[in-house]
Amino acid sequence: MLRINLFALVLVTAVASVALPQQQADPQFSTKVDKPAFVSEHPVLLFDEAHHNFHTAGGRYKPFADLMNSDGFRVTPGTEKITPALLAGCNILVIANAPGRGGEDPSAFAADECQAVQDWVTSGGSLLVITDHPPFGAGSAQLAKGFGVDMSLAVTRDLENETDDVLHFEREKNQLGDHPIIKGRDASERVNRVLTFVGQSLKGAAGSTALLKLADTAFDEGPQGNVSAAGRAQGLALRHGKGRVVMMGEAAELTAQVVGNDRFGMNVPGCDNRQLALNIMHWLAGLLDQ
Repeated sequence: MLRINLFALVLVTAVASVALPQQQADPQFSTKVDKPAFVSEHPVLLFDEAHHNFHTAGGRYKPFADLMNSDGFRVTPGTEKITPALLAGCNILVIANAPGRGGEDPSAFAADECQAVQDWVTSGGSLLVITDHPPFGAGSAQLAKGFGVDMSLAVTRDLENETDDVLHFEREKNQLGDHPIIKGRDASERVNRVLTFVGQSLKGAAGSTALLKLADTAFDEGPQGNVSAAGRAQGLALRHGKGRVVMMGEAAELTAQVVGNDRFGMNVPGCDNRQLALNIMHWLAGLLDQ
């Protein structure tokens, strides 16, 4: 099954080099934006690559980075420790799958880095944190807590709303939140169907909006057994001070990857994941408002 194969593959490729098909950016996926959102001003998108990230702007997240460049953002790899000085040079910080380090303090980010990000967002910065099933969620869990977000650190399933272990979030089933990210600027940008691939669940504090709402039938598979994920989500948007935050509980949905002949992410036919990615960035850049 897709979920089992991908879950096992991620765990293997994250810790060792093996002679198996590996997740790669899909070179056939079109990242061209016919009408870029930003033509005169170009928001700087800093893509964190300083914390052993499984996804980088030039690697598995190249389709996402290329899509944003085509839309008028200026994507810059972040290869240094996160500091106030580093953040001062960007508009949006993107962190994708910084894995947990293990031990008593699994956070991929030092305490002063978490504080720098929180202070920057409070002052008006925008943050996108993309996480996944173990071992990735633990790397960003402490950072997320600073914004009132709880991560399950488990594998999320919903047998009533998945096909071949791919979770479906559909407007007609009320699984998409009431937010500008889902609505877009007009009907052509409306998000109606999103697919996710494994991932974990999230719970936001009061005032946050669930973008991808898990059904009451969803549950988290963890070492202690299954726990209900009812009332939780795989995507959240929230305001923090003057800034904006989006946190996603699954990573493949916002890029386009292949493993052998299998596609997963924005390149799967019949989903609005590509538009979701653009809408998320438009909201973080202030183009969409609420």
